[in-house]
Formats: sequence, C-alpha cells, structure tokens
Amino acid sequence: MNLLFLTLFDFKTMDEKNIYTDLLRVFVKEGHNVVVISPTERRHGEETKLVQEGNAKILKLKIGNIQKTNIIEKGISTVLLEPQMKAAIKKYFSDIKFDMVMYSTPPITFASVIKFVKKRDGAKTYLLLKDIFPQNAVDLGMFSKQSPIYKFFRIKEKSLYKLSDSIGCMSQANVDFVVKHNSYIDAKKVHISPNSVEFLDKNIDVETKENIRKKYGVPTDKKVFIYGGNLGRPQDIPFIIECLKANENKDDRFFVICGMGTEYSKLKAYVDNENPKNVLLINGLPPEEYEIFVASADVGLIFLDRRFTIPNFPSRILSYMQNEMPVIACTDKATDIGKVIVDGGFGWWCESARADDFTNVCDAACAADLKKMGENAKRCLAENYSARRSYEIIMEA
Repeated sequence: MNLLFLTLFDFKTMDEKNIYTDLLRVFVKEGHNVVVISPTERRHGEETKLVQEGNAKILKLKIGNIQKTNIIEKGISTVLLEPQMKAAIKKYFSDIKFDMVMYSTPPITFASVIKFVKKRDGAKTYLLLKDIFPQNAVDLGMFSKQSPIYKFFRIKEKSLYKLSDSIGCMSQANVDFVVKHNSYIDAKKVHISPNSVEFLDKNIDVETKENIRKKYGVPTDKKVFIYGGNLGRPQDIPFIIECLKANENKDDRFFVICGMGTEYSKLKAYVDNENPKNVLLINGLPPEEYEIFVASADVGLIFLDRRFTIPNFPSRILSYMQNEMPVIACTDKATDIGKVIVDGGFGWWCESARADDFTNVCDAACAADLKKMGENAKRCLAENYSARRSYEIIMEA
C-alpha cells in the first residue's frame, strides 16, 4: 500500500521518537510505502528537500511561519498551506497513486489537499483527531461562537470530517464528543485510535537516577513530581503557580517544570520573584535529554484548564507510562484521561479548580507504593497504547 501522511509536526527522519514516527515505522516494517509531508517553517532557513529512507520518503516542505510568530503572519501562512501542499504533491509525487491518505489535527485546514488526493487516486482517508478546533479556542475565551473566525474554522472542521472515511479519536470521551456535536457524520466511522508509542524499556538503576538528579540540582531524598511539555493557555499557568505555592512548605516533595510556550514567562516571574525552594523551572530540553531526566523522577504531572468542554488527552502521559511512573492528572471534567489513570491503577485525578485538591493528591502520591503503580502504568501502555496496536486499529478501519 502507498500511504501519504500529512502533518504540521516537524521531524527530519523516521528514526525520531514521537507518536507519528513510531506509528509510521510500523507501516514501513509491514512493507508499506510511506510518503510524509512534514513542513519546515521559514524561520529555520531551510529550503524544500526530499529525503529517502528505505520504503519511506519525507518531503521537508518550506512553508511560512505558523508557530512563535504574530497572528497576521500565522494567518497568512495557514491560508497558504493548502495550495503549497497540493503543489508539492503534484511536483514530487505525480507518479505515485496513493491508496490511503492519513492526516492529523491540528490543523483542520487540509481539506482541499485531501479532497485532491482522494479524487485523483481514489484513496481512502483517515483522520487522526488530536485536537478539536475551533471549540477548544472558544473554551479558553479566545473568540466566541458568534465570531466570523469561529464560523470560518467550523466550516473547515465540518469539511474535514465529511471527507474522512474514518476518524480515529484519542479516547472514548473524544468519540462521544465528536458524534454528539457532529450529527451529520456517520457515527460508525468514528472510533478510538489512541496516541501511541513504540514500546521500549527505559528503566534506569538507582545510581544513574541519583546522578541525573544531582546533575540538575534535584534532591535525591524527596519525591520528585515532573511536568514536561507545552506551557501555554491550555495548561492554565496561573493555576499551576497556585498549586506550586500551596506546596511551598511541603518538605517531602520537589517539583520540576520543564517546557516552553507562550505562558512560560509567568512561571519564570514566579520563580525569580519568590524563589521557591522546592521548584525547578527548565526552559525546555532536547528530547533525548528530557527522556533521561523524566526517568529520574517519581510522578508525572498533567495540567489542563478547567474551562475545557472538549476532552483533551495529552500525549505526554505516554512518556510517563513508558518510564513506569504514576501520573497525577489535574484537569477539566470533560476529559476521561483521569478515568483511564484511576481505572488503570497508576495514578490520581482532581479537577483543576482548587489548589488544595492538587495538594491532597500529591499527599496521596507521597504515601503510595509508587513502584507498584508504575508497573501498572507500563502494563497499561503495552496493552493499549503501543504503536503496533494503533497500526492494527487503523488497518481494521
């Protein structure tokens, strides 16, 4: 089978470790020919190039700046993305008949590209739904449902769903939300296709764990809670700061916040001004170094703004599970990530409304058998969130 995968995720080689390359490598191992369009933004200074890796081809398509830029440039670059991708397919892959085109959200603006390939090649279309936009922006107060922006992107969203022969959602709550709010689509084509990774053993011994902590100035005699990932509006940074303040006088725990994003400066101002003794803030790390760092921690943290009505399911949970770590999810009520964690016996959930509730679940974690819960996390990952399982789900669909 010839597979075309469209994404805004920027990766240079199929050997990278992320939810997309891990899945695509399974397709390659199964003998499929994989073509990926993974754009590179203009600010990186790289020209368009085609990379061949065995049965896989990666087109690094030069596009305008979409992330870390002003709203005008982002808007123009997003509008131009579809014609750029369509032109690239015509130029580089006119001799390939694609059997399936697979694509992930964000963005929701791939519709005309998908329609082109579907009509040209008779390809099956598969959506990996990782983001429900524009409703998530409405939840965070970025614009209202009456605004022209919402109406424009809602039309785009509906078009994408209609074009998709199958829609793979991250969890059951996602399936229920999509079906409930999009009655025009056939519910039979919507199913669970979770975030997944290649299953690897990432255990480290006690000595290595202590050495990593010492390297970063993290105590070796305290329970270490780590958050790694985006630090933006979806995480409700002011609430995270409230949670850290509520635990400033707790001597048995230490918090590591590692990430980048539009709200990072708020955390930095808190750390610089108040100098909490049990908080370490890191402005991102290379993926390989971050994974080693995660392995030295005890409990993984997930934060989501309590205003969300869409059921997010952050992929960072997979890194925690792979490192045999229990997880605390402090989120809205819409997501079912807390249910997955609690039912799986590898963590705790509380609503992201009161800092005292967060403190209480941290208290529970400090008193728990973390080793047993970590084993439960890894078993749940192997059974439900492996890239091999995701491949099987997609092929069955």
